[in-house]
Amino acid sequence: MSGIENKLKAATLIDILQYRSVEQPTQTVYTFLIDGEREAVSLTYRELEQQAKKIATYLQSNTSTQARVLLLYPPGLEYISAFFGCLMAGAIAIPAYPPRPNRSLARLQSIIQDAQATIALTTHSILTNLERKLPHAPELKNLRWLATDNLPHNLVYDGQLPDNSPDALALLQYTSGSTAEPKGVKISHRNLLHNLEAIYHCFQHNQHSRGVIWLPPYHDMGLIGGILQPLYGGFPVTLMSPLMFLQNPLRWLQAISSTTATTSGGPNFAYDLCVRKFKPDQSINLELSSWDLAFNGAEPINYETMEKFAATFAPYGFRASAFYPCYGMAEATLIVSGGSKKNGVITKTVQAHALEQNQVITAKVAQENARVLVGCGQSLPDQEIIIVNPETLIRCQSTEVGEIWLRGTSVASGYWNQPEMTENTFNAYLAGTQIGPFLRTGDLGFIEDGELFVTGRLKDIIIINGRNHYPQDIEQTVEASNPIILPRGTASFSVEIAGEEKLIVLAEIDRRYWELNRTSKLNNDEVQKSLNEVKELIQIIRREVYKNHDLQPYKILLLKPNSLPKTSSGKIQRHACRASFLTDTLEVLSI
Repeated sequence: MSGIENKLKAATLIDILQYRSVEQPTQTVYTFLIDGEREAVSLTYRELEQQAKKIATYLQSNTSTQARVLLLYPPGLEYISAFFGCLMAGAIAIPAYPPRPNRSLARLQSIIQDAQATIALTTHSILTNLERKLPHAPELKNLRWLATDNLPHNLVYDGQLPDNSPDALALLQYTSGSTAEPKGVKISHRNLLHNLEAIYHCFQHNQHSRGVIWLPPYHDMGLIGGILQPLYGGFPVTLMSPLMFLQNPLRWLQAISSTTATTSGGPNFAYDLCVRKFKPDQSINLELSSWDLAFNGAEPINYETMEKFAATFAPYGFRASAFYPCYGMAEATLIVSGGSKKNGVITKTVQAHALEQNQVITAKVAQENARVLVGCGQSLPDQEIIIVNPETLIRCQSTEVGEIWLRGTSVASGYWNQPEMTENTFNAYLAGTQIGPFLRTGDLGFIEDGELFVTGRLKDIIIINGRNHYPQDIEQTVEASNPIILPRGTASFSVEIAGEEKLIVLAEIDRRYWELNRTSKLNNDEVQKSLNEVKELIQIIRREVYKNHDLQPYKILLLKPNSLPKTSSGKIQRHACRASFLTDTLEVLSI
């Protein structure tokens, strides 16, 4: 595959930025919608290079090559300039989510301590808000801080770029922490360029492409797919804050419509949220016919969600053929597999009970206990994906579910400062052979006719009475059981009780019902009715879980809205939910 970097003789992303700054100096590459709608700021290639040079000048005079630099920014252009400033200075960027008011600094402190960061770049407003917390957080206090929107005017770039080899580290991409404590994935310039070329090839991008991205810029999909891919491919992208999207999902679709974007996407929940919040009278001027690649990844893909989204927005020009399911992870830089745009969405219907025994048996859609799986495409041309029994480390048969293993140039070199974990995760070999090393993804799936189907997460699997149960399936059943339960507000896991694994179900409920129950001493008819509805909800959940999964929940707890532990990208942290359950620290509705 002849990559852009080969054509431009680029060894790092900075080489590509410098090329574009010379060849396309006045072309806008990034536009950020401040209010998610009309108020916007933008950067050309030349402006981006100039701002990155200023930041690089400061870093080169205050740090050594390959120093770890914390980036603590709200979504926006300042963050992008700081990221490229780090690369230009030969520093290792550490994107991190700015702490929200009155929220714990634990994750941020953990990242700083693990990465051994020495300097932090941010904005003046964030630094002002953090200053009162610094005396109580030694990890933050010991950093050297710089607000890059207040850079000294006398900074002059001397033109001396560090001699970065393709294998030098570009960033530490901290994992979301959805199944464990966050770990810093060591991403090199070679990893970045290889994966960016893979995305460019799979998505069939060209100079006429246009993107719209609302994804968090601190995670692999938002940073690499949303910010770096447009610069790599030489096409513009319109960005907005994830908060603007969550407040009003229609802003995402309006941005696609107004910019005639060709590429956009996100996790499955984003499409589901658009359908839930959509009102036809809001969309008079919505035109989505330009959108020819709607990628869907980062969490389990639900075929029903895609069907509903396509049906809802078909009158406004959206085509179901635009859907592009894919699979990726931080340990592989970003994309691992993706399909051919001309093939559309590939599905396979299997027997759910057989899947619980790690067997793949074809079923009909109307068949009882059938489950429709969405294919996540094929392996990239120059990498290898295999399916392996996670216990025996023997390669699985085509009709068996196993752990997804991967090797190729996009695979990172390991976790920062975690040699044992790196060895276990990145250096796996098939049993009794010298075939390897492979990355153990921790995800379960199978391959049929070259198509990868992801079935679940190994660490999240619930094993009761010898059967495997996927928590996302149970959670989907619970969420669908009653509208009182909040979307994306459920968690399921198992705990050992008297030597047996038992199912625990947590469900956040609508704030109105939560508040009414809390004030039930008023004893009026409306409050009593709501209280009875909430009590009945537990029985409804119990019946639906048993009917669909042949499982009896040991405990079902109804929780305060937005109280479940989640990652900064919105994924439920089931391991943290389990820990909170065991320590009795959940905000539970007393009934």
